Amino acid sequence: MKITEHIEAAKDKTLFSFEILPPLKGQNIESIYKGIDPLMEFNPPFIDVTYHREEYVYIEKGNGLLEKKIVRKRPGTVGICAAIQSKYGIDAVPHILCGGFTKEDTENFLIDLDFLEIKNVMALRGDAVKSEIYFKPEAGGNCFANDLVQQIADMNRGKFQDEALENSHQTDFCIGVAGYPEKHMEAPSLEKDVERVKAKVDAGAEYVVTQMFFNNTKFFEFVDKCREKGISVPIIPGLKPIATKRQLTMIPHRFHVDLPDALTLEVEKCSNNEEVRQVGIDWCIQQSKELVAAGVPVLHYYSMGKSSNIQKIAAAVF
Repeated sequence: MKITEHIEAAKDKTLFSFEILPPLKGQNIESIYKGIDPLMEFNPPFIDVTYHREEYVYIEKGNGLLEKKIVRKRPGTVGICAAIQSKYGIDAVPHILCGGFTKEDTENFLIDLDFLEIKNVMALRGDAVKSEIYFKPEAGGNCFANDLVQQIADMNRGKFQDEALENSHQTDFCIGVAGYPEKHMEAPSLEKDVERVKAKVDAGAEYVVTQMFFNNTKFFEFVDKCREKGISVPIIPGLKPIATKRQLTMIPHRFHVDLPDALTLEVEKCSNNEEVRQVGIDWCIQQSKELVAAGVPVLHYYSMGKSSNIQKIAAAVF
């Protein structure tokens, strides 16, 4: 089923979903199943699987020479999605990026998904690779997420890169996109960032999943701004519980979100990360219950492959 169909079928009941990372190269899929199994009791209608583009590493060759090599540390998104749908009988949502893909690559990726009867995709621009300050699109690739959404929507109408194709198959993807309650780091303002969300929806996106946030007020204000702009698609909040003291600095730096003073103070009082995990769980439970009371369609958790804290949160909420 499409994500929008799951939401409609729930009849205003808040659904539970989560996102996983492909395992590092060299590991097998059992690590994925170990993270999913404890969460199945909460009946997730879908699971997101992230896509990790290539990175550049430099290998010393001697005599002061370096060899630039492209590596992909977490391959397997499509295979994992197929395995999830086969093993659990629930929908998997692969992430697809602008970065690292030509439009032809994107088309072939989507054809593979269509053959596997994977009907949902999360369309993202993606971040800059570590060796670059700013994002650079692939030559012949999509520059922005709304361009990627447009390409997927075109395939849903039977329009492929080879315009000479006749009677081409129409795909039927349900397209999700990202939203940023505290604005994307490259956006000049939240107002302009909401306009970018509108552009993605106008291009064919059918639902929005937000970046993590720790203050529900910012989510509610973001939703209000989206509705004022005429964005009527479901907006799904993305949540992540704090688990270590290091995340007090890492999360604001990497994801450009604020941590409330009350949460920061509670974490700083902790003497070890086990205590921090409990603070994070308690805070996320509080967030989740308030969001459910507000009638959000889905609570989407960023598990990062570790399910024990998500399990405790879901047990208190669902």
